[in-house]
Amino acid sequence: MRILFFGRGVISTQYAWAFEKAGHTVEFYVRKGRKETFGSNIELEMWDARRGKQLIKESWNVKLHEEMSPNYDLIIVSVNTEQLPEAAQLLSTAAGNTPVLIFNNVWQDLKSSISPLSMNNVVFGFPGGGGGIADNRLRGGFLKMLFLEKPRVGTEHINNKVKELFESAHFKISWIKDMQNWLWNHFAMNAAIETEVLKLGSFPALMNHSDSFANVGKNMRGIIPVLKARGAKIDTISLLLTKIPPALLGTLFNKVIFAKGSLPRLFIEYNNSKAGFAVLEVVREAKKLGIPLPRLTVAFENNEQHKAIENSIS
Repeated sequence: MRILFFGRGVISTQYAWAFEKAGHTVEFYVRKGRKETFGSNIELEMWDARRGKQLIKESWNVKLHEEMSPNYDLIIVSVNTEQLPEAAQLLSTAAGNTPVLIFNNVWQDLKSSISPLSMNNVVFGFPGGGGGIADNRLRGGFLKMLFLEKPRVGTEHINNKVKELFESAHFKISWIKDMQNWLWNHFAMNAAIETEVLKLGSFPALMNHSDSFANVGKNMRGIIPVLKARGAKIDTISLLLTKIPPALLGTLFNKVIFAKGSLPRLFIEYNNSKAGFAVLEVVREAKKLGIPLPRLTVAFENNEQHKAIENSIS
């Protein structure tokens, strides 16, 4: 297949590398001026967990474009959540009938999140990886598993194309029956985590603070009424974060889920992105619904980033 990735971020770069190794042609669309800034290669230091645990270290040549054409078999979008509306707008005029995989976190309802794109030309998924890029060096990795919505009426052909692509690169798909609900719960968990990142200053600091995940559980307890008010069903992970006593939850995350040396822990430790947007979106929704969220609100408003984040999307 010939695949275009929208943006050259952490997720796009890692999966593009895997697809190229599987024999596909991969290219990137970047904003004007970024082609020169990024250059023609990127230094990779990432963990590939499709077959065991392999560290990939190489200088990888990439093909970047600042203009978009519809001459692709598939376009994959993985951008910061606040950039998704702009990406959808551009794709609606430049992508033609090329099918699109939205490989992204989403808090809005799915249809409005990708407007003016047609839902019949889009499928939603979520990656199993993470990390960060600094000074043209990517540190991170990906797991064998990723998440993809089960076909909706009219999207079966796109789902099959996406399925064939990932399976050709030896990934395993976890099929999600209700992607909207899954993404709402996942976004809420991100907001609960980012609240602690705002307080501590960085994702690595989150992983090295003993009370981090006990506090994440407390944050999630506050968000549950917001999820319920917008019609979400609370999934297993969300229940885990809210039902287990905070002290026990902290031990579970620090010693098991994010144990030292584990890939999930490394993915977060390598994450150098700016936290806050997920918190802002959930706080806004809570205010609209009249639901108090003191823990999230105080953490966001006491952080110097909050005005910059609000101004960037206003």
